[in-house]
Amino acid sequence: MIERTVLAKDLEICRILNGMWQVAGGHGQIDRNSAITDMIEYHNSGFTTWDLADIYGPAESLIGEFREEIDKDQSQALTKFVPNPGPISNSIVTYYIEQSLKKMNTDCIDLLQFHWWDYNDSSYLDALHHLSKLQSEQKIRHLGLTNFDTERIRIMIENGFQIVSNQVQFSILDQRPEKLMIPFFVKNRIKILTYGTLLGGFFSEKYLGLDEPHRGELTTSSLQKYKNMIDVWGGWELFQELLYSMEKIAKKHQCSIANVATRFVLDKPQVAGVIVGARLGIVNHRNDNAKVFDVKLDKEDISLINSVTAKSNDLFEAIGDCGDEYR
Repeated sequence: MIERTVLAKDLEICRILNGMWQVAGGHGQIDRNSAITDMIEYHNSGFTTWDLADIYGPAESLIGEFREEIDKDQSQALTKFVPNPGPISNSIVTYYIEQSLKKMNTDCIDLLQFHWWDYNDSSYLDALHHLSKLQSEQKIRHLGLTNFDTERIRIMIENGFQIVSNQVQFSILDQRPEKLMIPFFVKNRIKILTYGTLLGGFFSEKYLGLDEPHRGELTTSSLQKYKNMIDVWGGWELFQELLYSMEKIAKKHQCSIANVATRFVLDKPQVAGVIVGARLGIVNHRNDNAKVFDVKLDKEDISLINSVTAKSNDLFEAIGDCGDEYR
């Protein structure tokens, strides 16, 4: 049974979201027709929630075409607004949101996830003011965030903005959200959407027992990104120890290493959903993803994972709070 959850009023999502960063380039050539066909298959399999962005190449227009083929009311599309740093006016914000609405073939965005590159520029509060105005005009249903840290979100809440979610990196390897963000979110009823939970594919049987890959062997942008994270976390040898522990747990539950990685994060407080990248028309993991919902990790499983991660570097000390890796 595919798990669903209420992210916000009138917005129920699948707890595994289909991530569309993979159509932006760097993950293989996407054929438009094959992508739409694959999206319909995801939808028919119960994976009805899509995570995309205005900067993810053709993602928004693909959603628009896809929604012409299905019952729009049965799918959820969560896009992002990622403006360039600098002064931001109502007309700029309105222009970009109108572009997203047009591409996505909709009158109202289910969840608009806002990202801001430079904390030294407090214009992000102006942008939120303009987005709230569009929300009052029913062009945006709910406001969320992407890669903001806890301190900035505290400022937003103190300024009266209604934020329902923040999208951040969260995995067995990267548990920074537990430090500051989750305690604050529990108090303020804000949910987390996670990415990087599968480390771009590193959390799989494919990398178990493998020698450390060279840069040339990392064939996607995701693998290159998360290999850097593994290096900061503790290196390849410790990562292999973690993979072997996860394989032991996977065999016990008759599931995959990826299932263990996903379930671990789904069980964390305030986590509404995990975003799993979809390389549309190239490869899909729908059947394996569906097995996540049958997995129930016990205390013994968690203890085994924690016994390995306890040996790693503290990523909060090394990098900072969620999203600091982008600033």
